[in-house]
Amino acid sequence: MRTRMSVPVFCFAALALASGGLAAAPSLSPQSSSVSGVTVKATPRAVSGDTWEFEIVMDTHSQNLSDDLTKAAVLSAGNGISYTPTGWQGDPPGGHHRKVILRFKAPKPGSKAIELRIHRPGEASARTFRWQLE
Repeated sequence: MRTRMSVPVFCFAALALASGGLAAAPSLSPQSSSVSGVTVKATPRAVSGDTWEFEIVMDTHSQNLSDDLTKAAVLSAGNGISYTPTGWQGDPPGGHHRKVILRFKAPKPGSKAIELRIHRPGEASARTFRWQLE
């Protein structure tokens, strides 16, 4: 009798996943940009729920990494709305190697792509990282 009861439970769980009721966050690859001796690597860590997180790793051997990433970073969704970080955690400004987690308010549902821009002081244009969500 237990075997018969597990089949409907399994079918219900499979249906819930297929319909998006329990959909998992997409797996998004890290991206990096090297300009003027500084490498910036951006990795989406959590792109579901109310708060989205991105890991930012900065490496250089020629500059001091004193960027205020809460002012330098902007997250945009396909709906044209931009979001500034709501917080961060990680290495303080300074030095030649930094690792920081930036937190953003989640974009409104329905976006098919997101873009993270980091405009570093002294650089002509922002570092741009784009991911497709679908």
